[in-house]
Amino acid sequence: MNLLLPRARRHAFSSFFLAALLLTMSSWLQAAIRHYTVSAPDGVQLAVQESGDPQGAPLILIHGLLGSHLNWDAQRADPTLQHYRLISYDLRGHGLSGKPAGEAAYSDGRRWADDLAAVIAATRNNAASARKPVLAGWSLGAAVISNYLAAYGDDAIAGAVYVDGVIELGNPQQITAHPEIYRDLNAADLRTRLDAQRAFLALCFHTQPGQAVFERLLANAALASWDMQRGVFRMESAAAAAGLARMKVPLLLLYGERDALVNAGPAIARVRQLNPRASSVLYAESGHAPFIEEPQRFNRDLARFVDAAWRRVK
Repeated sequence: MNLLLPRARRHAFSSFFLAALLLTMSSWLQAAIRHYTVSAPDGVQLAVQESGDPQGAPLILIHGLLGSHLNWDAQRADPTLQHYRLISYDLRGHGLSGKPAGEAAYSDGRRWADDLAAVIAATRNNAASARKPVLAGWSLGAAVISNYLAAYGDDAIAGAVYVDGVIELGNPQQITAHPEIYRDLNAADLRTRLDAQRAFLALCFHTQPGQAVFERLLANAALASWDMQRGVFRMESAAAAAGLARMKVPLLLLYGERDALVNAGPAIARVRQLNPRASSVLYAESGHAPFIEEPQRFNRDLARFVDAAWRRVK
C-alpha cells in the first residue's frame, strides 16, 4: 500500500479492505455452522445451529424477543469462544423455527421449557457430547431458562447466564414501561407494527450497531409470528421463583447499566432474593444487548464463567 496516497484514498482503501475481510469472515462463519431441526413435544420444529469445537464444552445461546440465532454472530466469530461447542436455536415463533397458530402455543411457559429440554436432549447424542451445557439466555431467553428450571431442575446443566434477563414479565419495577411500543407491536396495521419493531429494536442499544447489523436484526424481527407477539406477554411469571430458588449450579447475571427495556437494579435484586449465590456484572456503557455493544468484554466474561462452571462438574 502506498502511504503517500492522499488520506481520503487511503481511508477508502482501508474501508474497502475491512468490508471485504468482514464479508469473507461472514461467508466462512455461515459455511462452518451445522444446521438441523429438533422436534418439540408438541410437534413444533426448532431450527438448531452448531459451530465451534464439536468436542468442546457445550454452550447453548438463547436469543430474545423478535430475534434469532443471528443475534449471536459476534460470539460465533470470536476466537475466544471457538474452543466451545456453540449451540443456538431459534425460539418457537422466531427465525427459521416453526410458528404454530394461536396464542396458546406461546402463552404457556411450559412449552418454551419443553423446547429447551428437547434441544438439550438432542445435543447429548454421543459420549463425547453428553456433557452438561451452560445456558446463556438474553432477555426473553432468560425467562425461557427460568421456565426450564421450574419444570426440569438443573441436573442436566452446568450453569446459566442471564443476559439482561427478563425475570418476571409484567413486573413494573423490573420492566421499563413503553406502553405505546408494546401496544403497536400487536397492531393489525402492518406499517404500525413494523415501525414499532424498529422502535423496540432501537431501545435494545445504548450504543447503536452499524447499519448492516441493525437492518439484519430488523429483518429478524419482521420474521416473528404475530400470534407469538400477542401470546408471549401472557406467559406466567411464577417460573422465576420456582426455578431460581432451587437452582444449585452457578448463575451469572450480565446486565447493561443503560438498559432501556429491563431495569437492571430491580431485576438483579429479585434474582438475588431468590438465589443469593448468583453473581452479577454490570456494563456501564451497554444497554439491553452487551453481547453486541461490548462483544469482546462480554465474550471474555462468558468464557471465564463457562470454564469455572466446567471445573465444578469435571
